[in-house]
Amino acid sequence: MSAYKKVVVGTDGSESSYLAVDRAGELAADASATLVIACAYVPADPRSVSHAADQLGADAYQIRGDNPAEDIVRTARDRAMAAGATRVEARTVKGAPVESLIKLADELEADLLVVGNKGLSSLTGRLLGSVPADAARRATCDVLIVHTT
Repeated sequence: MSAYKKVVVGTDGSESSYLAVDRAGELAADASATLVIACAYVPADPRSVSHAADQLGADAYQIRGDNPAEDIVRTARDRAMAAGATRVEARTVKGAPVESLIKLADELEADLLVVGNKGLSSLTGRLLGSVPADAARRATCDVLIVHTT
């Protein structure tokens, strides 16, 4: 099997997703691959964000629009480079996480999609689906689900 040449990793800014970025950075370094870090976001009006933030509490970082997504990919880029990756691109993508990651991986003709396992074994994940499970089912490239929780 040939080495991966283009790796896409998704992050939502959680520590769990940053652990997946760390692993993707190591893999990209070992394979001399390009690593593309992606953070999906859904733009929202300020009133909706405030209301959702009240309800989501600690998970509110996921819904605050595109500026936090820029900060998230910047932090992830630093972590990936600290893990050894040398060719790193950071992208914010508008849309739901799974759809955005799959679309980006397809557009870039990625060889590998890396996601963390957060939500994979939760009740919500089992009932409604989770990013890792949905990505594994729908991706057209290899998928690595990193144990992060």
